[in-house]
Amino acid sequence: MSTKLRYPTAFAVLLAIGVIGAATAAASRSGVTPPPAIKSAGKIVFCSDISYPPEESFAAGNKPIGSDIDIGTGIASQMGVKASFKNTTFDSIIPALTTKKCDAIISGMNDTASRRKQVNFVDYLKVGQSLMVKAGNPEHLSTLANLSGKRVSVESGTTNRDFLAAQSAKLTKAGKKAITIVTFPKDTDAASALKASRVDAYFGDSPVVVYYANRDHSFSVGGSPINPIPIGIAIRKGDPLDAAVKKAVNALYANGSMKKIVAKWGMSSAVTLLK
Repeated sequence: MSTKLRYPTAFAVLLAIGVIGAATAAASRSGVTPPPAIKSAGKIVFCSDISYPPEESFAAGNKPIGSDIDIGTGIASQMGVKASFKNTTFDSIIPALTTKKCDAIISGMNDTASRRKQVNFVDYLKVGQSLMVKAGNPEHLSTLANLSGKRVSVESGTTNRDFLAAQSAKLTKAGKKAITIVTFPKDTDAASALKASRVDAYFGDSPVVVYYANRDHSFSVGGSPINPIPIGIAIRKGDPLDAAVKKAVNALYANGSMKKIVAKWGMSSAVTLLK
């Protein structure tokens, strides 16, 4: 009986060694070595607000899909490990990272000076913001100035919300009516508010607006993209994962994967590649 037990155990050990060896070889081929903690875990855990298509959303069976999911998976693959995605409400996503509930954030997050006080960023795309309106644009909303006195939905905790607030302050300073900003914890709920006529417009990242408008013809894009800024993967300050992610992102650009992912999700006209 003891002999029967030894052979499966030995086989399991050899199999484990083979898996580890394959992962190490994959990392070696890509030139990206993961930090010891990531290598030991065999995965990178990303915090992501999975309610922001086409960047991140759930498919049937609660499977996360989207451009960020593909990019995060590609980054992990460059290190010879797997990617795991932890659904996290956006307005609590940085605290989740800093308290080590995940290893990094990939969630269409704008790289801003205020956020850099809390985390480091590895930028991977540049994205503008756009207005989404009812089909045919009955309110004739195509610029930020047109939003004076209007109700606009936006996801809470985002730079889009902060940007709208700043524009509203400029309007009131000029003697015009403020923008009534209506926030929602989930971006999909902010978009639904426009469909239900609870607001006059929705404000979000351009890829998201294009995605919604292409899939629901009750929506239109209002005007041209504005205020393009980089989006990045957020990492804790001082974490060695930062250097590995930079190398991995560079590799995704070098092998053409980043361009393919952007095209796959219909984002080519809505984002700017950095390399």
